[in-house]
Amino acid sequence: MSQGDDTGWDTRLVRRFRRDPAVPVDVSRWPVTVPAVEQVLSEGLDLAVGLTVLVGENGAGKSTLVEMLAEAYGLNPQGGSSLAQFHTRASEPGLGRALIVERGAGRPRWSYFLRADTMHGLYTYLEDNPGRRPERFHELSHGEGFLEILRTRVNQTGFYLMDEPDAPLSFTSCLGLAALLHDLVQAGSQLVVATHSPILAAVPGATLLELGDWGLRPSRWDDLYLTAAWRQFMLDP
Repeated sequence: MSQGDDTGWDTRLVRRFRRDPAVPVDVSRWPVTVPAVEQVLSEGLDLAVGLTVLVGENGAGKSTLVEMLAEAYGLNPQGGSSLAQFHTRASEPGLGRALIVERGAGRPRWSYFLRADTMHGLYTYLEDNPGRRPERFHELSHGEGFLEILRTRVNQTGFYLMDEPDAPLSFTSCLGLAALLHDLVQAGSQLVVATHSPILAAVPGATLLELGDWGLRPSRWDDLYLTAAWRQFMLDP
């Protein structure tokens, strides 16, 4: 089914990720044993227009899935753009090669993968890479470094993948990130964001996918376990 604007024109940059039948995959080993990963490999993953938010408990497969999408799309699965050459210890599932990307009519001029747990290595790569303008990410606080990456690398219309971008941010900064995601969508960007933040899951118009023992399923903000748990805690801390 076409997803796009009111004219019926498909405005998505990426329509779908699906399994490449020519690439062998051992279904008995992690991470294919994770229900959400197995579901994507068997059924594919259709991306909606704008923002898709992945939520779920630790171990549900959010980060693994985003790393797979990054590798399939041609981005560095450890974070950065398609040109980023830094690598720390290899920990990615390596299943991106088993996915085919069905691209839409648009061709993004820019794409980026913001991955929370490898930012230290990304900072070092960006600081030490000759030919770039001087940047001093390591002299900033953890949260300030993230905000600087958002300001300088997530600042134009494109295709973005983010794994827990809320991790180092204060409540106020998370609100700012939610506003940025909304603005990027309004400008025509397409994003997939894995998060534990009910703030990011509340961005108007976002497609919410909840991951768990069932795999992944569409949900509403009010029905998320994440929302219910935060609400219960705030009512009676």
